[in-house]
Amino acid sequence: MKKKILIIGSGFLQGFVLRKAKEMGYTTFALGTDIDDFCKKYTDHYECINIVDKEACLKFAKENNIDGVLSPATDFGVITASYIAEQMGLPGLKPEVAKLIKNKYHVRKCLFENQVDDTQQAFEITTDTNIEDIAKKLSFPVMVKPCDGSSSRGASRVDNESQLKQACEYALDNSVSRKAEIESFIDGEEYGVENFVENGKHHVLAVMKKWMTNPPYYSELGHAIPSGLDKELEDKVIDCAKKAIKALGVNFGSVNMDLLITKDRKVHIVDIGARMGGNMIGSHIIPMGTGIDYMGYMIKAALGEDFTFTRGEKGICATRILALSPGKIKALPDFDKIARDNDVIIEHHLAIGNTITQYKINNDGNGYIIATADNVEEAARKADKAKSEIDTSIVRE
Repeated sequence: MKKKILIIGSGFLQGFVLRKAKEMGYTTFALGTDIDDFCKKYTDHYECINIVDKEACLKFAKENNIDGVLSPATDFGVITASYIAEQMGLPGLKPEVAKLIKNKYHVRKCLFENQVDDTQQAFEITTDTNIEDIAKKLSFPVMVKPCDGSSSRGASRVDNESQLKQACEYALDNSVSRKAEIESFIDGEEYGVENFVENGKHHVLAVMKKWMTNPPYYSELGHAIPSGLDKELEDKVIDCAKKAIKALGVNFGSVNMDLLITKDRKVHIVDIGARMGGNMIGSHIIPMGTGIDYMGYMIKAALGEDFTFTRGEKGICATRILALSPGKIKALPDFDKIARDNDVIIEHHLAIGNTITQYKINNDGNGYIIATADNVEEAARKADKAKSEIDTSIVRE
């Protein structure tokens, strides 16, 4: 009998993990409130269930006797996946760790108490918090963000007390738990770190360069390997990642981290997700940049199968999110031709009749471009050129 893997989430990015599982010969199951067309192609069994409803998801998992469960590239299913794994005796993240990591303030408190990085100031707020009292304790500028958010939704920079109340309301409105965090604003360059824990052993897969939007949204525009950091600084980043994994008690699976590095070489962890990174990190960037069969190892670990963790040949790659000009799509370009002409990979979910929205958060993106070259700058140039051709070639109503 084929083993059964359950993916919590049924969006475009989950489709790459489902495709990998199908290629490996497993039977695939997916849960979500809607299923992306790309995801549907590689899903043997799909059920429309809210992925934060852990009891309903557990019922489905038991009824189908699934052998492993993952919540890749989405924070919203992490607690559900850990709960199913615990209840069914499957490999998985400890539920108490999943709950801890889902709350950004509790993560920040844990990192501070264990002296993991260089960040200090942080406060948790709710709808009952007296914002005026909190403001008196702050050193501006600060960042305000939902405790349980993702994709930069609800996050904003606050430069003075007069902006604080509105930013807090914005963060709380985008929080499922109606909780938000205020922490020091760090003026630095952002980097990503992808981690994987198997059998209690922590692997730092890669440190990645990141490109971000300008304020006030702070959303990702792309990634690259190698990071461009000197060895001493990259070693410091890796050390912070290892300390964070230990402090948080992560026992299993993928951990995606975002960090800011200041001009005076201080390292600040600004976000942690107990799942595979999105935006092509797991499906393309890690395999192409490190030679690690990341998704294959994730799937095998979730199914309790033995494997030997190895790194292959390193590569150079850069990505661009398809953050495009707004408008309703009337006609699409020849993506295959653009990919051939620019020597890039294009993964998109654009369709005639769709409406492209202004890019503010990662979910406003319409796909990705992945490029390789002899150096990061050339790879980024190729990706930028392809993105520009796509944007100008789309006919909008």
